[in-house]
Amino acid sequence: MFRKIVEIDEARCDGCGECIPSCAEGAIELRAGKARLVSDALCDGLGACLGECPRGAIRVSEREAGAFDEQAVSLHLGRARPELPPSPGRVSLSVIQGGPVAEGGCPGTRSRAFGDPRDRGPAAGGASQLSHWPVQLELVQPRAPWLEGADLLVAADCVPFAYADFHRDFLSGRRVVVGCPKLDDADGQVARLAEILREGAPRSVTVVRMEVPCCAAITRAVRDAVRLSGRAIPCVESTIGVRGDRLS
Repeated sequence: MFRKIVEIDEARCDGCGECIPSCAEGAIELRAGKARLVSDALCDGLGACLGECPRGAIRVSEREAGAFDEQAVSLHLGRARPELPPSPGRVSLSVIQGGPVAEGGCPGTRSRAFGDPRDRGPAAGGASQLSHWPVQLELVQPRAPWLEGADLLVAADCVPFAYADFHRDFLSGRRVVVGCPKLDDADGQVARLAEILREGAPRSVTVVRMEVPCCAAITRAVRDAVRLSGRAIPCVESTIGVRGDRLS
């Protein structure tokens, strides 16, 4: 099939390894001092690694490639990640979920679900209502099984800090993705959300944003994404004040 996939210019690559932690699928490894694409099946072609290369050695191209395979990704991530060259400030990761993780790997981006939040009932006693991981928009896999038929919450990332009852009033019973409408790439947000809505097939979207004007961009991004997805998905918005009060 003809699709988008990451391409690495070996002549430019200096083997720094900065691209590796940004790839949630573990599709890039260091081999013989160069970053290499492990397998076409592991690369989703979204290019989360592009901004991490200081040499500009990575780009997304369109070519004949095998389909992206989530099952292959899951199997691949179960193995130890490759060891990266020493780098100032790099933190060594220890053991997670029963398996060793090499320095520079990113096990925190692995998709996982903790159960259907609709089975938990209302939040009580300060219990977390988070039902899956990850939550950052750029890290969520569009075909994650916990998205199908879910009520999706798209939250500006300042909201949980400002609104004390975020878990009870918004997160309970919903799947969540978070992002910053001011600091994140706007076009990238729309494209990622559109793919999540199209491939993940949630049944509804709730947007919760801050009252500051720039935060309105996250609502626009969701509306644009709904249009691009080609799906008729109901969408509602709530606004939180900078003092922590719920305005709508």
